Amino acid sequence: MDEIGPSHPHESYPSQNLDTWPLRASPTLDEVLILLPPSESKTARCGGKPSKSELVSFPELASTRAAVAETLARVSAQPDAPALLGVSTNLRADIAHNVCLDSAPAVPVADLYTGVLYDALDLASMDSATRRRANRWLVVISALFGALRPTDKIPPYRLSMSVNLDMLGPLRAVWRTPLATVLPRAAGHGVIVDCRSSTYAAAWVPQGAVAARWVQVRVPAATHMTKHTRGLVARHLCEQGVDARTPEALQRVVAQRFETTLTKPRRPGRPWILDTVAP
Repeated sequence: MDEIGPSHPHESYPSQNLDTWPLRASPTLDEVLILLPPSESKTARCGGKPSKSELVSFPELASTRAAVAETLARVSAQPDAPALLGVSTNLRADIAHNVCLDSAPAVPVADLYTGVLYDALDLASMDSATRRRANRWLVVISALFGALRPTDKIPPYRLSMSVNLDMLGPLRAVWRTPLATVLPRAAGHGVIVDCRSSTYAAAWVPQGAVAARWVQVRVPAATHMTKHTRGLVARHLCEQGVDARTPEALQRVVAQRFETTLTKPRRPGRPWILDTVAP
């Protein structure tokens, strides 16, 4: 199952009861965290200079990034690397990128990840105001880098959060504590809009007061449309820029374009669930 959270509604807020609620005339959303998974599909673009680690967002993650990169390079150089990384032998060319991360040309995150979600998000077509918000609010959870913003420049790589990476162990466990030090600060006082798959959601689970503002975007009964819809939701939020510091306020924004139902957590520490259907 790709989702986390309750599978049956406990307390729901259908969108038809909220569509007519007033919205601020002047968008003022300053703090929000939209969490995205990476994509296995990556651009074939190969130009550019190597990445500068000191320029990548969330420098607090540098030591963990270095440990993962070093271990990944060693594992990727082994004959049985595909099996160790849980991928097909047909992907040896992708795995080869892992061996030369320090010298490989770097690509902006906004251009690196492709695939269904990123096609729907379509960062390249955003106007300047929307793109500025996207650069501040979007955070990609990466098995190699932990957390990235669209403007960060990194080399192509092949690694999933589901991998048990040699002596480091399961990557979701490797990243859990480091991400817990940076992502709550990135969220500020705004809502956390969780568009991650379950594999990447396991790397950071909001705790305490932050969890009360944690909303998972779910697409009911449409697994094949989940990534596409989440990409559209993330884009819509960046376009609207409306202040949404509570789950209910977030639903009002999303309901401008989508059919939505908001479900309250059954217990503290679990996410609100925003069931979302594209028109």
